[in-house]
Amino acid sequence: MSTPTKTIFELDSRYHAGLYGRMEICLVKGEGARVWDSEGREYLDCVAGIAVNNIGHCHPRVAKAIADQATRLMHCSNLYYIEPQARLAEKLVGLLPQGLDKVFFCNSGTEAIEAALKLIRRTSGKPGIIAAQGSFHGRTMGSLSVTGQEKYRHPFEPLLPGVTFVPFGDMKALEGAADGNTGGVILEPVQGEGGIVRAPPDYLEEVRRFCLDEGLVLAFDEVQTGMGRTGRFLACQMLGVTPDIVSMAKGLGGGFPIGAMAASAEIMGHFHPGDHASTFGGNPLACAAANAALDVLVEEKLAERAADLGQKALVRMKEIQERHGDKIVDSRGLGLMLGFEMASEEIAVETFRACLESRILVNRTAGKVIRLVPPLCIEEKDLFVTLEAIEDSL
Repeated sequence: MSTPTKTIFELDSRYHAGLYGRMEICLVKGEGARVWDSEGREYLDCVAGIAVNNIGHCHPRVAKAIADQATRLMHCSNLYYIEPQARLAEKLVGLLPQGLDKVFFCNSGTEAIEAALKLIRRTSGKPGIIAAQGSFHGRTMGSLSVTGQEKYRHPFEPLLPGVTFVPFGDMKALEGAADGNTGGVILEPVQGEGGIVRAPPDYLEEVRRFCLDEGLVLAFDEVQTGMGRTGRFLACQMLGVTPDIVSMAKGLGGGFPIGAMAASAEIMGHFHPGDHASTFGGNPLACAAANAALDVLVEEKLAERAADLGQKALVRMKEIQERHGDKIVDSRGLGLMLGFEMASEEIAVETFRACLESRILVNRTAGKVIRLVPPLCIEEKDLFVTLEAIEDSL
């Protein structure tokens, strides 16, 4: 017999750390782009675990891969060779931009960023990092140090020294911030937590050229933008720029926790055995899930689908913006990483609540931005139902 919803709420309130601002919904089942709560109510999910369930909830191939692997070997430590890990590394490198040909596996996005920061320092021998205002790279101390949002940083300062923040998209500011102590630059091709903010045209290309000219290591955070979310496997492929290092996670495991940091063989070669490690990183279970998830992503052409559907959605979003210019400041995105910037936080909160009442899950970020990051398998009609619900709320 299932536990009553009220009891679950009470247990969580009494024993859980309480670090999350939760809605009073207990989700118990997911399939495709839909989830169900403990009361049997069905929801259209345009949050997808915050851009995690890219191939949809509980894809049968991923579920089977996890179940099969769980009967053989779940963990054995990285002291030994692991077949699913080796095969995943090969598969992942085959999908990455040419030149990113070595992979380190970990458990999450913030761990993938930590690995990238250590590799920047190990490669350059310099402590300085340039990061962007409005960025979000994670909540562990290193990742938090390069997160350009004061509300996350302030309670935990002092953080990692040597980090300089510049306005996202301002090339002159970035050039002016570099000095003899600067070792690298870290950027998101599209700022997710920062409000679905795309890099201006040619900005990333200019950053790439500058880093090459100055001998700086360039790292991209593709934790949220990767795994087909923006229309290619990585957003940097859509934008035609290849970094020295890229961090990934979220959609990589099809819902199972796994992260990865990739770099060129030359740059990864600056790491020596013992310089960095993870007990659970690249464990057989996580790699089995990720192998299956990548197969689904490629075979079902979900990145291409995200590009096509996202373009159609943006057209509809611009039409909604024109009709409600007093309440919508901007509509923007890349692939199925979309956002409405509302005129006020109050309007954004009301929109969020109205969607929830219509049993549509959306996310509010950067105060007044409604973020849509649905599974890439979402039906076109369901995505447009979401946009209609947002317009109805206005």
